[in-house]
Amino acid sequence: MQDSYPISAQPKLHPVTRRHGWRVVGAGILILIHASAARAEDAITLVRVPEGGIQPQIASDDQGNLHLLYFKGDASAGDLFYARQSRGAAGFSRSVRVNRRPASAMAVGTIRGGQLAIGEHGRVHVAWNGPAPKGGDHMLAPMLYTRLNDEGTAFEPERDVITKARGLDGGGSVAADARGNVYVTWHAPKPGNTQGEAGRAVFVAHSMDGGRSFAPERIAIEQATGACGCCGMKTFADGLGNLFISYRGALETGYRDQLLLVAGDSRLEFQTALTHPWKVAACPMSSTSFARTGDSVLAAWETNGQVFWSILGHQGQPPSRPVAPSAVGKNPKHPVVVGSPRGEVLLVWTEGTAWAKGGDVAWQRFDSAGKPIGERGRVAGLPTWSMAAAAALPGERFLILY
Repeated sequence: MQDSYPISAQPKLHPVTRRHGWRVVGAGILILIHASAARAEDAITLVRVPEGGIQPQIASDDQGNLHLLYFKGDASAGDLFYARQSRGAAGFSRSVRVNRRPASAMAVGTIRGGQLAIGEHGRVHVAWNGPAPKGGDHMLAPMLYTRLNDEGTAFEPERDVITKARGLDGGGSVAADARGNVYVTWHAPKPGNTQGEAGRAVFVAHSMDGGRSFAPERIAIEQATGACGCCGMKTFADGLGNLFISYRGALETGYRDQLLLVAGDSRLEFQTALTHPWKVAACPMSSTSFARTGDSVLAAWETNGQVFWSILGHQGQPPSRPVAPSAVGKNPKHPVVVGSPRGEVLLVWTEGTAWAKGGDVAWQRFDSAGKPIGERGRVAGLPTWSMAAAAALPGERFLILY
């Protein structure tokens, strides 16, 4: 695999002593093909988010049904919408608003929007950063969670899962598995913290009954790591008892290292599996992603002006060395990684974005050995505050939604 990355960003790959196993997830097909891109590279299908939405999130259940979450409305006070495409269907169902309280979701900053997970019996789970009380302290903002009701017709009223660890800034995340476990995660100051970002930590609220109820949140790892206040995070459950959390630390002044935590055996006992250093004094407002493919779990993140992906370690092995695209444009951010059953990997990211400014979507395919396939692809027209989503399609094809 390619292992050329900036000297200042050499990763530390930590062995994971627990055993981990992975399984493959299928994907469905979206509509509205971007014809010019399809001709340029037959393996890639580009699709616009329905209804002019932004910040798409895609997940597939074990039956191959495709689930889509996206944002619409005012970027500081909008709504989340959900649509479903059954396996073999020609298009999506009519969208359903996720948040019961109108205008209670946000898109400003890109990384605070809705997160999607599919759990037991294909139930949809959604979490997002809620707004602070009107005229109130932003430190009182809720971490909101909801799930699709038993009939699959609407979402239950959203709930704040925070009991004590308040102080949201960057985005939280949600993960679920087929065993009834649901995890909502976020980073916030430790109780009594006076150290700023160095005193922030990752918290986990765990439900063992499919999201019906949550235990009070607990710190993911006692080791001090800090957390970059305005960066996003991602949580991922592989369905076999393993839980992953990727986020940006902030323990030392001037450093924003990317960290990967892994917990196995259905226990919330996390170990650090990867540390990717980045010496930077400013918050990069970054995000990260996970995906399952074949016998592997993939992760993607941003470090030092580059985007990377890696195959996560299992059976006690450390993650593979990070792989980077052969070329990137200006300010590559918000990487999303997916893999095909044959072992090909697609990395998708944004370029040229800035505060209140859209940009481009870029991508590159890799073979099963991590070598680039062809040149970097790119398409303009990414809306402000948005990013791309991606999924594997039948026939060794990939979908990019933006």
